[in-house]
Amino acid sequence: MKIIVCGAGQVGMTIARQLASEGVAITIIDTDAELIRRADESHDIRGVVGHASYPDTLREAGALDADMLIAVTRSDEVNMVACQVAYSLFNVKRRIARLRHVGYTARDTNGLFAAEHLPIDVIISPEAEVAEGITRRLRTPGAFTILPLARGQLEVIGVGVADPDCPAMGERICDLESNGRFEHITLLAVTRKGITFIPTPLDRVELGDELYLLARSERRKATMALFGHRERPIAALVIAGAGNVGMHLVRNIRALLPKTRITLIERDRDRARHAAEALGSDVVVLHGDALDRGVLEEAQVDRKESMVAVTNDDESNIFCSLLARKLGCRQAVTLVNKSTYASLLPGMGINAVVSPSAVTVSTVLRHVRRGKIVGLQTLREDFGEVIEATISAGRSALLTQPLGALALPEGIKVGAVIRDDRPLDLSAETRIVPGDRVVLVVAYSEIDAAEQLLGGAGGRSL
Repeated sequence: MKIIVCGAGQVGMTIARQLASEGVAITIIDTDAELIRRADESHDIRGVVGHASYPDTLREAGALDADMLIAVTRSDEVNMVACQVAYSLFNVKRRIARLRHVGYTARDTNGLFAAEHLPIDVIISPEAEVAEGITRRLRTPGAFTILPLARGQLEVIGVGVADPDCPAMGERICDLESNGRFEHITLLAVTRKGITFIPTPLDRVELGDELYLLARSERRKATMALFGHRERPIAALVIAGAGNVGMHLVRNIRALLPKTRITLIERDRDRARHAAEALGSDVVVLHGDALDRGVLEEAQVDRKESMVAVTNDDESNIFCSLLARKLGCRQAVTLVNKSTYASLLPGMGINAVVSPSAVTVSTVLRHVRRGKIVGLQTLREDFGEVIEATISAGRSALLTQPLGALALPEGIKVGAVIRDDRPLDLSAETRIVPGDRVVLVVAYSEIDAAEQLLGGAGGRSL
């Protein structure tokens, strides 16, 4: 497969690196010659300097025989025109674009992106997806991530082990997954002292672990309690930033958590006025800087269960969250674009870190690997993915033996089997049959092995 990636920023380079490591022929386009030089030197990626929307640039990048174009530049308009040119002049079969401005993704623009207008097959709106992810976290206090799978029947729940007396403390993984108290829970991965790994059956749960659990959605509250989390529902919170993410988030919370009281802080006067007019009297909108202690005190952050910082500036989000925690706010959820920051923050008192780039990359990869892949979520940017895939007759090694006898690589684990649209209760004797959907946790180093395990159907073929 040949793919052109437009935009060599953090998102574009992450997508390009991951796909190149899987054997995909990648060409990346950017106007920044230094970014292209780094891509050429450090990865198996071909770089082209130029404007991604220019026909000559796309021709030089190989658009004549490209299978897919992924447009993730900083400009919505460049992304749209690149898809149009790729379709109209080069007949590129599949086109994916990131569009940030809410005006392009509103409901009344549904027909805009048809082939006869702007031919974009998949539109990714990271701001909306980030807001949805934060809302899922807020609905489950104590979780640092919630990832839906199996059409919402299953969830990957990220929990920290902070209670030495919680029922799971010291349990072996094999006992945890077979114990009646932990029914329907599979431990997919553990982050311990900064290192993420798939645990063996004899590994034990330790204090300070960050666990990634696969559990049934209806048992979310019970699952959290087993790992020491009995937090109360959020009654009131403060949101810093009335941009696209902040406004999406307020609307989501009002729809799904209608009893939650919201205070929104915005530094820009015009944007604050617009937010107040658009949201009405149900939301308290304060004009001010969320880094100003006086503004946070006016917002009564010390009486709020959560501070959610979603401005356009990473540093403002980080320091605003830390200040809110110091003033007495129970938890902080922080939007961070730079991946170098993300790994540092949990140890600083920030409860959950949200990465728009990780959301975008995960969504793009899900569509690139579509084939038999019906769901894909990035577990951690530095570790791997959770993949939901349909098993076809004949080719998959998963069909040959019961689960307990399968010889899987260390970087792959079967988390769930869905049959007739219902998750099964797994045991060592469970056999996968054609038509089943399986949920796998896969380290990035084992992506090719996972593709072979699924019968060579890893979705890279169009």
